[in-house]
Amino acid sequence: MNDGREQAVRRAVRSIRENFGEPLTIDDLARAAMFSKFHFTRVFQQVTGVSPGRFLSAIRLQEAKRLLLSTTLSVTEISNRVGYTSVGTFSTRFKSSVGLCPSTYRQVGGVASRIPTEERRPGFHQVTLRGEISSPQVPGQRTIFVGLFPDAIPQGRPVRCRVLHHPQPFVLEDVPQGSWHLLAQSVTGGREEYIDDLPPFVAAYGPITVRPGVSMAPVRLRLRPMRDLDPPVLLALLDARRTALQATAG
Repeated sequence: MNDGREQAVRRAVRSIRENFGEPLTIDDLARAAMFSKFHFTRVFQQVTGVSPGRFLSAIRLQEAKRLLLSTTLSVTEISNRVGYTSVGTFSTRFKSSVGLCPSTYRQVGGVASRIPTEERRPGFHQVTLRGEISSPQVPGQRTIFVGLFPDAIPQGRPVRCRVLHHPQPFVLEDVPQGSWHLLAQSVTGGREEYIDDLPPFVAAYGPITVRPGVSMAPVRLRLRPMRDLDPPVLLALLDARRTALQATAG
């Protein structure tokens, strides 16, 4: 990646993280990056995998998740703090991205029974995707969530997913035809992600195109520490947290 382009995007991401509660525009972010508006949008997507608008929205929802778990602010107050003028719009987007409405997310404290996936699509060609996850040695008990998503932000319902006890081979069955991003994140046992001193480890591969009659080659993912240029994980990784807690207790 061109260092100049990455630094420009890094300036824009810094502006997003410092000003997400303000009504930021593409023009504002392009100025922060010191790029023209036309070139900025294209370069930002090349570096981060998503558009500036999607990245801003993801940062806002990530901060909302943190505030729900670490403060007693009302949902309306949190909605305003993260840049939404309508609590209804905020709640709808939060639920579609995280998988739970804000009040429920707070009530369950980040622990639930399962991660729902998209319904099977009858009549569509489906394949089995095999892969393997490796990881550098990191402290702490960690489990790993791996899932297929329509784009580079882990949000909403994954097409297929697994929770692994450690870096290892995995199989995702009945993957429907389409274009998917394979995303993985580690979860530390016994700790909430927002009070954990250890950064999450992530990996991404894609897009992966599933076509009728075309077999899938095995995919290799290597976890690395999350960077500030990585889109945040919005999906509530509830299965992974419960597995981590159980592993720690055991």
